[in-house]
Amino acid sequence: MIFIFLSILCNIIVSILLKLAKRYEISVPQAVVWNYAVSVILTYSLFKPDISSLQIDQVPFSIYMLLGILLPSLFIILGLSVRHTGIVRTDLAQRLSLFIPLLTAFFIFKEEMSPLKVAGILVGFLAILCSIPWHKEPLKNKTTVLGWLYPLTVFLGMGVIDTLFKQIASFQAIPYTSSLFVVFVLSFLLAAFVLTLSIVSGRTSFGFKNLICGMILGVFNFGNILFYLKAHRAVPENPSVVFSAMNIGVIIAGSAVGVLLFKERLSRLNVWGIGIAILAIFLIAISK
Repeated sequence: MIFIFLSILCNIIVSILLKLAKRYEISVPQAVVWNYAVSVILTYSLFKPDISSLQIDQVPFSIYMLLGILLPSLFIILGLSVRHTGIVRTDLAQRLSLFIPLLTAFFIFKEEMSPLKVAGILVGFLAILCSIPWHKEPLKNKTTVLGWLYPLTVFLGMGVIDTLFKQIASFQAIPYTSSLFVVFVLSFLLAAFVLTLSIVSGRTSFGFKNLICGMILGVFNFGNILFYLKAHRAVPENPSVVFSAMNIGVIIAGSAVGVLLFKERLSRLNVWGIGIAILAIFLIAISK
């Protein structure tokens, strides 16, 4: 569980940085570019991945390409979703995306179910629903395409990313650090290409503070993904434990940070959600 804890810690710091970006007028698309540049450098410096030794017939190009596209894109889509559909729908889509990797854990990775594990997951979903910030804004019925397209993209994108990282962690023929390096390089190239087009077209301009913020973001985003993969490697037969504990742990830590750092108010339902989330993590932990 130590790797899950470290991944949650890095995840929360990434969330704090993104939350502060608006306050300090940081361009998130630019920060995302330098974030992946730092991730590439850290992966290469720490693990010295030998890409030349990879055998072509063993390399999962489709998984690498999907992650290379989804990782930088989802940063942007999350911001668009909040802007066009609000916090509630975006938060709901993000947290309920847990449903996708859980299905793959049982039906694709053939994980064995146990009464405690099922109980922990069900309690976890209840905690997720209780933790949504329903009180921050009314959930209005929006019939526009964007009203559903962005949250649906967040839901599918985050669920698919979790599943793909589990697949990378389970590969035996390829070191997961080599896979991580390739994915970060692809993510950086895509994000840098989009940024270059924006600068050339005059829609944006380079900002030094975006570079600094992106470098800091990159350190913790790298840690988040690295420890997430290590968690899956540590319990390969129980992917649902990692999926659930990670998601529910972020709820608890995120709520604490919101209250302590940003003076956010929790509704009574949210407080109940935190208590239920703690119960869910306990059930999932002992189910192993």
